[in-house]
Amino acid sequence: MTLKPKHFLSLLQSHLSFCATLVHRHRNLHHHLQIRTITKVRLKWVKNRSIDHIIDKETDLKAASLLKDAIKRSPTGFLTSRSVADWQKLLGLTVPVLRFLRRYPTLFHEFPHPRFPNLPCFSLTDAAKLLDDQEQLIHSAHEVGIVERLSRVLMMTKSRVIPFQSLHPLKWDLGLPDNFEKSVIQKYPGHFRVLKGSNGLPCVGLVKWFEEYAVSALERSSESNGELGNEYRQFKKGQTALAFPMSFPRGYGAQKKVKAWMEEFQKLPYISPYEDSRGIDPSSELMEKRVVGLLHEFLSLTIHKKTKRNYLRSLREELNLPHKFTRIFTRYPGIFYLSLKCKTTTVTLREGYRRGKLVDPHPLACLRGKFYHVMRTGLLYRGKGLNFLSPQDCLVDGVSVADGTGQDDIEEEEFETADECWEEDASDEEVELDSDEE
Repeated sequence: MTLKPKHFLSLLQSHLSFCATLVHRHRNLHHHLQIRTITKVRLKWVKNRSIDHIIDKETDLKAASLLKDAIKRSPTGFLTSRSVADWQKLLGLTVPVLRFLRRYPTLFHEFPHPRFPNLPCFSLTDAAKLLDDQEQLIHSAHEVGIVERLSRVLMMTKSRVIPFQSLHPLKWDLGLPDNFEKSVIQKYPGHFRVLKGSNGLPCVGLVKWFEEYAVSALERSSESNGELGNEYRQFKKGQTALAFPMSFPRGYGAQKKVKAWMEEFQKLPYISPYEDSRGIDPSSELMEKRVVGLLHEFLSLTIHKKTKRNYLRSLREELNLPHKFTRIFTRYPGIFYLSLKCKTTTVTLREGYRRGKLVDPHPLACLRGKFYHVMRTGLLYRGKGLNFLSPQDCLVDGVSVADGTGQDDIEEEEFETADECWEEDASDEEVELDSDEE
């Protein structure tokens, strides 16, 4: 069949008109996603006593673990009270370091200095050495996971480079070995390289992009969840958006304004934290959901599903976070929890905990639970001159940092205000909720 010239031109004009319509719709959709406004609700900060209690315990646990590593690194095998006197703020303690060391005799053995009898010294006990040996075995057995976590963190940054001074504070949260520079970075030259940053500081960089790592925790959980499997398949086809799991404090979920706001937020397209976000309007709702997704992914990579706000602040530019990104944590209390415990600000991923315990504890988290068990034994029975620990006590299974009875097993929440937690726009609508907790 041969088309006449005028018929061909008519068909071509019709096709071009159809294509122009599609392009116009695509531009309108993109414009809509960039400037659409959702009625935001200004929420009061809610205190969760269960998570606060975990943060309180793990502050001492982390300090004891860092001191254990410092003693192990020491050429003499011990530390003097004079050498650790200025470490209180560095360790996040509210008491002097000397008092803290004496509080846990099951981990730290005190003895006088060989040359200066009045100078207290501290070495590791047999129980602490045994726990450290188990920790090294876990690091070796899960080395592939360590490499993957560090690679994912680098893949979320703009330049694929992080200064060591920003990475060292995150070492405990990310479950990195104490000597990760040698045991991980130098051992895997196909993944990492050491270089100097633009400011002259030593940095770790990603050698190449690993596509198999560029799948977020939210995408993996949606794909593996039987109920959400169809939703994830539709998401991969671009037909739907992935929804964040939410667990609201008591009273929030039933609020109509909060519910409507969250429904609109969940309908926004999900932006993977491993995608380039530089083309998104920084002031758009789409960028805000991208920031929520990135913070969700970063916390998912941590061992205890939490970290300090200041650690994230040191990576703010590299992660392309807004200047006042703290408001994200209080604006979405169903996803995050912001704690002011222990004179610092800690952000926690709510879905990582259930009834005061980690939902899916990493083997390193279980070992840290044993470490805390040994600490508590020394605190309870110190000064009695008896050895209450045997090697078998350090190998107890099923002990978790978040284990306990009483208030630990109950999600207690208390409504309070805290101006230092959040800074919101004056145009945000505010919902006042009164506490119904005792």
